[in-house]
Amino acid sequence: MFKSLKWIKQHLVLSIIIGMIVGIVIGGLTDTSMLRGGVTLLSFLMVYPMMVTLNYKSLFEKGNNKLQIVTQLINFVYLPFLAFIFGIIFFSDNIYFRLGILLIALLPTSGMTVSWTVMAKGNVKEAIRMIVIGLILGGLVTPFYIRFFLGESVSIPFTDILRQILMIVFIPMLLGFITQTLLKKRFGEDTFKVRIKPIFPLFSTLAVVILITIVMSLRAQMLINNPMLIIQILFPIIGGYVLMIISIHYIGKWLFDRADRIALINGTMIRSLSVALAIALAIFKEDGAEVALIIAVAYIVQVQLAAWYVKYNISLDEKEGSAKA
Repeated sequence: MFKSLKWIKQHLVLSIIIGMIVGIVIGGLTDTSMLRGGVTLLSFLMVYPMMVTLNYKSLFEKGNNKLQIVTQLINFVYLPFLAFIFGIIFFSDNIYFRLGILLIALLPTSGMTVSWTVMAKGNVKEAIRMIVIGLILGGLVTPFYIRFFLGESVSIPFTDILRQILMIVFIPMLLGFITQTLLKKRFGEDTFKVRIKPIFPLFSTLAVVILITIVMSLRAQMLINNPMLIIQILFPIIGGYVLMIISIHYIGKWLFDRADRIALINGTMIRSLSVALAIALAIFKEDGAEVALIIAVAYIVQVQLAAWYVKYNISLDEKEGSAKA
């Protein structure tokens, strides 16, 4: 079982593409509306394991405050406005696609932030702090940003959005902290880090793929009737991520050393798409599948561009090392 889960995690893009195709085929052949009943449980299974792995102690550790402030200004000032502008330009006639882009922008960082930072030899300690700070701030400000940017266009009451984000972000975070504390107490810090902690993201990844399959099945008829829709979504998402990487790369190059710049990139470019997907499906019910469609496409783009940026930094290091030699 764990071998299969590891394969899915290691081949996430391929797994998501397979899930998309399977979802469209199933949704095209039969009514899958009954699958909505499993969305809430799957959303919890997707978010909760991620919360178990967070390093909550990092909040109280002394660190690079300048780096953290710049990171969160990018996360909660620059990127939401960028998402709003992209939404108006590319999806002015579809409020749910605009909402999907906004959710992507409002929920920064995931466990992959640390993984990519490690591979690119960046500042791992600060990347860990970015995850915890970013998720807490994202959960707090998302309801207000949705109201500010989309206003009356979104018919869901503000209090309902606030309550659902409490259920999706902060209750799993509390349960994750309790679970982590109990596991460390039972098995010890080292055993938790080495043997137990790596297991949780595997289940989160599986839940992501299943949820994306359900999303595609629920919107299968729309995609079958408009087969170019995925392409129409893909180009703005790629453009947004590329603009984000280039601009933040130069902000980091201007303000920080190499290790901090890599942490900055990964603490801003990598978005918490799992949480965004869970919020979309939990809050917006039937319309959530349309919101989630754009988030599903973002998974593919994000993983590929993050991998490219790591390779770019490694090759840059090799060139600089050869030049010095």
